[in-house]
Amino acid sequence: MTVTEIYILKETKPLRLEDKLEKAVQLLEDSGYSHLAVVRKGVYEGTISLKQAEERTDLSTKIGDVRSLLNPVYVLNTMDWFDVLQVFATNNCNALPVIDKEKNYLGYYEIEDFLGLFRQTPFLHENGMTLVISKGVNDYSFSEIAQIIESNNATLFGAFVSAIDQEMAEIILKISLHDISNTIQTFRRYGYHIINEIHEDRYLQYLKERADYLEKYLNI
Repeated sequence: MTVTEIYILKETKPLRLEDKLEKAVQLLEDSGYSHLAVVRKGVYEGTISLKQAEERTDLSTKIGDVRSLLNPVYVLNTMDWFDVLQVFATNNCNALPVIDKEKNYLGYYEIEDFLGLFRQTPFLHENGMTLVISKGVNDYSFSEIAQIIESNNATLFGAFVSAIDQEMAEIILKISLHDISNTIQTFRRYGYHIINEIHEDRYLQYLKERADYLEKYLNI
């Protein structure tokens, strides 16, 4: 079992294709969730939101008859907790269906659990600086990044890929306080591009603001 799988919830049952939109609206309102899964014999079919369901004038319509309302909003049970949090943020939702690679529905995640994990990370609690770098998608490695930082007598508190395309990957690093000039030069020697150097943790402030935004969304 992965770290994230312990947070899978099953209290609120998924909707079925034969359920009417009226039931979807009622269940979404009663649960307070922004999104709920729709399944067919235990297999994930898609996700419906309260806004989408309420926009239909005829709530007696079966969900299976309006499949266009369903969106592929979900997370896999093998995903890292930070990747799950990013899916929450991208879709502005407070609940996410969890499925396995065969699309079997396993349950759902609540955003509150993942915000709790986020707030416990060294990214937020350790004093340090943030460095944004980039390199070819097939050329970078986290082991190399860690080696570069440690060779300059610093500690890597966290790293994640913030953007990626067919050619380049952008990586955000949280590093312990030190004379970063040599670290930057070492990254350049290894072919990394320095996108942004933030000594006063402005990116850290952005992360905190993003977490606050998500918590505010929960209370809407």
